[in-house]
Amino acid sequence: MAARVQQLEERLSKALGEETWRASGLGPPADVAELNSRITKLEQSNVGLTRALEERQAELEAARAANRDLPRALNQKS
Repeated sequence: MAARVQQLEERLSKALGEETWRASGLGPPADVAELNSRITKLEQSNVGLTRALEERQAELEAARAANRDLPRALNQKS
């Protein structure tokens, strides 16, 4: 949660800085703005992929735990 808050604060800071930069008439060239937009999209994608990976790792750990317990459960029924 703290990491997400920090990420959002950084994005807000960048957005406010860019807005101030443009308002001053010294805005970045279009290609730099386009690259910054692409970076933002990739960062958002990275956050989503990281969350998905964490979920899959949790599922894998649960499956491994079930696999460890399965032989014991089968032996107890016999």
